Amino acid sequence: MGILLRTRKGKVALAIRITCVVIVSSIYLIVALLSRRGNEFENINAGFSRNLLATLENDDPDGNSSGNCTPAAINEFPSDGLTREQRQQGWVIIHVILACYLFVFLAVVCDDYFVPCIKKLCDSLHLKEDIAGATFMATASSSAEIFINSIGTFITEGDIGVGTIVGSAVFNILAVPACCGFFANMVLHLEWYSITRDSFVYGCSVILLIVFLQDGKIFYYEALILVLLYIGYVLVMIFNECISSCCHKVITRIQRKGYYREIISENQPLLMSANGKLNHTYSNGVEQILVSDVTLKDIEEIEESVNIWEWPRRATNKAKFWWTFTWPISFILYMTTPTIKTYPKLYIVTFAMCVFWIGGVAYLVAWLITVIGDTLEIPDSVMGLTFLAAGTSVPEAVSSVLVTNQGHGSMGISSSIGSNTFDILLCLGVPWLIKSAFYPKVPGQYWITINSHGINYSAACLLSTLVLLYASLCISKFKLDWKIGLSCLVMYVGFLIFATLLELNVFFPVNHPTCGR
Repeated sequence: MGILLRTRKGKVALAIRITCVVIVSSIYLIVALLSRRGNEFENINAGFSRNLLATLENDDPDGNSSGNCTPAAINEFPSDGLTREQRQQGWVIIHVILACYLFVFLAVVCDDYFVPCIKKLCDSLHLKEDIAGATFMATASSSAEIFINSIGTFITEGDIGVGTIVGSAVFNILAVPACCGFFANMVLHLEWYSITRDSFVYGCSVILLIVFLQDGKIFYYEALILVLLYIGYVLVMIFNECISSCCHKVITRIQRKGYYREIISENQPLLMSANGKLNHTYSNGVEQILVSDVTLKDIEEIEESVNIWEWPRRATNKAKFWWTFTWPISFILYMTTPTIKTYPKLYIVTFAMCVFWIGGVAYLVAWLITVIGDTLEIPDSVMGLTFLAAGTSVPEAVSSVLVTNQGHGSMGISSSIGSNTFDILLCLGVPWLIKSAFYPKVPGQYWITINSHGINYSAACLLSTLVLLYASLCISKFKLDWKIGLSCLVMYVGFLIFATLLELNVFFPVNHPTCGR
């Protein structure tokens, strides 16, 4: 009977998840259709040239502002050798297939190499899960943003990196926690201190970015401040034990009417069922926590499917299809990246190769999605809010969901928040610092010119999403479950609808039409 109930609950949970995925996909489709009809709203006065979540520089090489249109994001990427007319005749299907396959590539890298590498780093460096999530996981999952902003700053001298980073921030804050909570098979108790710490630093980063962009210029000392703030963030991580102890003591003194709460080690995965109760049995006096109904046959099939040189004869047809479908990916990773299980001492090399593959593949995904959006004539402002933001945030979402399902909830949420902090302070700060201090566009002018009209919209979106996430966690007493996931999903869908209508100039003019359309 218990097995039957679990089976029914599993089917219901699967149905709900599929429904939510269909709803989100439908919202994205509606956004695409609305954006194509929204071109009629884009003929507006030249005084407004700032996208909602993208910062674009509309100056020509001579320094004269065109002020008539917004440069297309596709110009920031290499050419695919096809014209828009050729892609509209059907060749765009190649880009769709490649993008989907690269999504699978990212999932395989994160599942088979990146997550085990992070665990090995935690064990070797004696790091807590929230610190590892906010540093190493955030660094690797944000490697695509580093690459994109570096190209935009040094090569094309555009600002697609700013738009990509700021656009993906909302996805990381709402969509990633939604995935973690909604697809979690257990209720996870989060560490309030780590969430508060990362949220505070991220909030300060957003405020600094707003202040620095007010005059439309980024001076070298402003970029240096961003980099120094991240160094300070790392120092906070180093002395995290002392700071955390002081904060807990202060909170204990403030709460005069305290309550008893079980103290659980942070190194112990918090594995609970959806109803908040532990499923357990006793064997030889030792309590064993059962987190799933995985059988020995399933484990053998999984282990057999990992071996790329042996055909999984005893596996199911579905496992055989997946083995064949992912064999090119497994072969490439097998030849270039050492596995933690086989070469545990080479975890540094594994981490470096994971950063390389995640960054490179995520950049290709962003490129393909941009080409698809250009083919469908979706405005770049809408692309930055939806498809491009989701494409660049795939590594973050995949890695966070994987570690959350393994019981490391604080690592998953800290990674999503820490990734945004890393994006603003280093992915923007370092290229800006190098460009403005050592390679200025005009000799003697140590700054980068950025068109920052409408920055208040970006500030409201970034700060409001952070406040909404933190408020949701506070209301739930820092418990991550499907309710938090559903609330974040609803807020994200609402944000998509409102921001898309705003970007299409439905309420009032905010941006120019895209150049060349």
